[in-house]
This record gives sequence, structure tokens and C-alpha cells, in this order.
Amino acid sequence: MDKFNKLAKLKLKKGSNIDVNAPVIDYQAKLAEHGLTRAQVIETERKLAKFANTMDSLVRVPFTKQGMGADAALSTIPLAGDLAGLALTSYAFILGRQLGVPAHKMTPAVRLALMDMVVGIVPGIGTVLDIFIRPSRKTLSIVHEHLRDEYGITETMHMDRPFLHQSLENRQQHSRFTFFWRSPIVAWLYLHIPDLLGLVVLVVIGWGLWAVMSWLVSVLGKTTGFG
Repeated sequence: MDKFNKLAKLKLKKGSNIDVNAPVIDYQAKLAEHGLTRAQVIETERKLAKFANTMDSLVRVPFTKQGMGADAALSTIPLAGDLAGLALTSYAFILGRQLGVPAHKMTPAVRLALMDMVVGIVPGIGTVLDIFIRPSRKTLSIVHEHLRDEYGITETMHMDRPFLHQSLENRQQHSRFTFFWRSPIVAWLYLHIPDLLGLVVLVVIGWGLWAVMSWLVSVLGKTTGFG
């Protein structure tokens, strides 16, 4: 029997990065220490993701997390807008603390929020830089790392597409066609609607540019006699 156990451990070591000798962590006990359940944590993190998306990436490049949101829009209002953005960003810190994230872990996000406010005061350039300085998304990243390490929550879809994730969850639970909405293919397509629409827009824009360039080349050719 010992030989079989050793062989199983050897296969695990070769086939994965899992340390078979590592102690088993009781994530349920850790959740209970903070008076939380797994469902509550996911729901609160989804709430934080909604806020982060609204503030920092409401409009994003398809299949990426890069974009711009309300924070960049507020920075167009000198000083008052930047102060309002800082005040709103503090809501992300509050949600992080509710999930048991220690204050010292939030320090990088707080510093980024202060930097965002200072940089945003500069007219024009500050607004552009605000697109890349995203304190709310930094907070979300810190919170998720903490939840993964402390509570074993590794899922990301509820934070990558929080609005659509909640909508899909409601359809899967309350729709008469739950079997349809629980299909992995249907769920993936539904959660990636913004990316698919973004690709359509990019294709249309690309086609439009190509058509305009072709027309200009044609006109130039006829004008110069080289057409």
C-alpha cells in the first residue's frame, strides 16, 4: 500500500504543480471567521467589479480589460471632478474591507487613487492619463487575490463580466428555459456580447476606411490620369 501511495504522489508531482505535502486549508472555516459565505463573497466581489467597470472600463477594447469609464469623464471637470472621483473610489475600498481584506493590502490602490487625483488636475493630459491609472480596478485585483488565497475562490467570470454574469445567473435560475441558458455555449456567447459587438463595430469601421481609401485612390487616379 505504501508503494501505491508513493507512486500516486510521484504522478501528482510530475503532472501538476500541486504540493501533495501542503496542509489542507479549511476555506469554509476562514469564511465563517468573518461571518461570510461563499455566495456572499462572490456577490460582493461582483458588486465591486460592477463599480470598477463603471469607473474605469465602462467602454473597453474588445476581448481586453482596457477602456475608459466615469473616472476619466469626471477628470474633464477641473479639480471638482477629480475630488469626486477620489470620493467615489473610496467605495471600492469599503467593499474590500467588508470582504476582510487587511488595510495594508489596500495601500497600493489608495496610493494609485491619490495619484489619479493629482494627475487628473492637469487639463487634457490628466484626462488621457486617467484612462491608464485605474485605482478601482487595482482595488478589484487586490481583493480578488486576497479572496483566492484566503477563501479559495478562483472563479473570475463574475468579476470579468459582472453585469452580464448577474443577468445570466437570473436567467439560469428563474427562466422557463433554464436548460437553454445553462448551456456552456449559450452562456459563453451571452457573457461575450460586448466583445462580439465590438468586433462587429471594428469590422464595419475597417470596411468603411477601406471603402474611403479606395474611393480616394480612384478619384486621385482619374484626376492625375493614372487611374
